[in-house]
Amino acid sequence: MGKYKSPAERKYGRGVQVCRRCGSRDSVIQKYGLYLCRQCFREVAYEMGFKKTR
Repeated sequence: MGKYKSPAERKYGRGVQVCRRCGSRDSVIQKYGLYLCRQCFREVAYEMGFKKTR
């Protein structure tokens, strides 16, 4: 039995957004309703219709 309570569920802030593909919580892209971390976005961006400009 632990001495401390588990942390409360987050309601706002960076910890709320979760990557839909891998579950990562850091560097999640929310624009256009993507909710993908930047690593997953790079893997699937071309298939989704995004193109590199340079």
